[in-house]
Amino acid sequence: MKPVFTALAVEIDAPLASVALNRPDKANAMNAALWQELEDCFRWLDSEPSVRVVILTGLGKHFCSGLDLEMFADIAQLQAPDAARRNELLRRKILAMQANLSAIEQCRKPVLAAVHGACIGGGMDMILCCDLRYASADARFCVKETAIGMTADVGTLQRLPAVVGQGIAAELALTADTVDAAEAQRIGLVNRVYANREQLQDGVRAIALKIAAHSPLAVRGTKQMLLYARDHSVADGLNHVATWNAGLLSSEDVTEAMTAQLEGRPPRFEE
Repeated sequence: MKPVFTALAVEIDAPLASVALNRPDKANAMNAALWQELEDCFRWLDSEPSVRVVILTGLGKHFCSGLDLEMFADIAQLQAPDAARRNELLRRKILAMQANLSAIEQCRKPVLAAVHGACIGGGMDMILCCDLRYASADARFCVKETAIGMTADVGTLQRLPAVVGQGIAAELALTADTVDAAEAQRIGLVNRVYANREQLQDGVRAIALKIAAHSPLAVRGTKQMLLYARDHSVADGLNHVATWNAGLLSSEDVTEAMTAQLEGRPPRFEE
């Protein structure tokens, strides 16, 4: 059963799912409901058999303006008998927020971010959990935290270096500079830039459908191998993929792919 969401707009048009941040009047600032719903949504999509690829986007003028100011107030009001216990509560809060976003990365289905307008702070944390990132020409990106006296703590500093390299990641994080869509493409933060939002949506959907046409088991395995390789040595990655293919290589999918090519038709894969 599809969960009920208030801060997300979720639609399934099999084999795709669209997940849109749904606080347009707040520039999709991330309040408590949005954080939790992201985790609930992607845990659900992970097990939803009709979905093979997910597109993450935002309603309104901006993709995401970062953490809602109400969240700062809630954190400031954490109560405990002493400083140590309050700090433990804060640490647990941060770990929970990390888990909210990591659910995007942990979803077995590929997640494609389609970014327009502002993508700031927590928005960056969010898109870096995605497998692929695309932008419209009006998009702009900023790791904002140092400019507001914080160290980014829910994933950007851990994931960004693997996407753009250590030097560029450090420059973005330390300066809190804003980069436009063209620069984001140049440094590898996004794969492609589209002229406007309509072309962005059409282009990302076409890429998502291309991915969804392949064996879902092979696609899920490829996502897992890429993530594993990011965090392990080449030797570990080779050993892991050998184990994966030994256990989960589907002869039926391989046969169907080959037969479809010989017959000049699209392959038909079971979920």
